Amino acid sequence: MKISLVDGLTQRRLIVEGKLIAPWAAELRSACENARADLGGRDLLVEMQHVTPFSQEGENVIVELINAGVKFRCRGVFTRHVLKRLTRRANRELRLTER
Repeated sequence: MKISLVDGLTQRRLIVEGKLIAPWAAELRSACENARADLGGRDLLVEMQHVTPFSQEGENVIVELINAGVKFRCRGVFTRHVLKRLTRRANRELRLTER
């Protein structure tokens, strides 16, 4: 997996490419934590490019990041489908914890 950091005036982007499986899922979590450390009011956006397989651990990390307020953008029909499903899962989990 490859993670690139792109800083802009209004947002910081992490561009993710490759396989989101263990141990790379933990690497994505760590990269997001490091990127969030000094945002200075900017948004953090994770851009998923050419990410094909997702392990359960990878999906769990994405749900965790969505719940933490990280925004995602993706390319590809499969990745978009997986991200929509994980966003619904994150919203369900968030509603359950708010009760």
